[in-house]
Amino acid sequence: GYNVLLVADSTSRWAEAMREMGGRLEEMPGEEGFPSYMGSRLAGFYERAGMVDCLGSPERTGSVTIAGAVSPPGADFSEPVTQNTLRIVDALFALDVGLANKRHFPAISWLQSYSLYVDAVKEWWNQFDPGWEETRARGLRILQQEAELEEIVRLVGTDALSWKDRLTMEVARSIREDYLHQNAFDDVDTYTSLTKQYRMLRLILEFADKGQQALDAGANLSEVIDMPVRERIGRAKYILEDAMPVFDEIESELAQQTSTLINRGGL
Repeated sequence: GYNVLLVADSTSRWAEAMREMGGRLEEMPGEEGFPSYMGSRLAGFYERAGMVDCLGSPERTGSVTIAGAVSPPGADFSEPVTQNTLRIVDALFALDVGLANKRHFPAISWLQSYSLYVDAVKEWWNQFDPGWEETRARGLRILQQEAELEEIVRLVGTDALSWKDRLTMEVARSIREDYLHQNAFDDVDTYTSLTKQYRMLRLILEFADKGQQALDAGANLSEVIDMPVRERIGRAKYILEDAMPVFDEIESELAQQTSTLINRGGL
């Protein structure tokens, strides 16, 4: 009746061992010298994951979750082991060397990673955030828009962007640095409850909404970015788990400072 997590590190080494054994047995090689049956062997391994109703009494349910690490040479996701694995699994955490070099940890690429379990876990997540699916989708859209805007910035510079696009870039930076970046050596940031995760992301998205309202009212972009409450939003990750009312204070302060900018812009 246990819930077991099996971590396999690394299936790439296993596949290389199969390739070497296949060569010694003079088997017909497949793509890049790997055995032609490598895909079925990988599938047989991952298919052992799942939930079961255990035999005997008392009635109990158990599960096996498999997390397999793949180490593609040169971070080439088109190589056979990675491609055969992606055909089987329904979720991917893609580690990014560029993020690791920037000391952004965990170095998980938000653009390459994906999960096909969104619909399956939606109801469970709704107990923490009734609008979880939309909140998650909006955060991803902002990060994807940032990647597209960065291409424009590299070609023609930041001056070619509208104020709305610049605000999107600033919100995306806040999601990356204030929300996705985690310090495992900090006593508070090393662990974040699901409720706090929701409050942190909602706070950043609320800044995006309030900032857009201020820009529409005629406020300057620099005034929106330099609002004093921004520092408190950036440090929300260090709020203690038993101090959740602080998030309400920050939201109230954000609304007040935005209202001041809107009134000033209207004048």
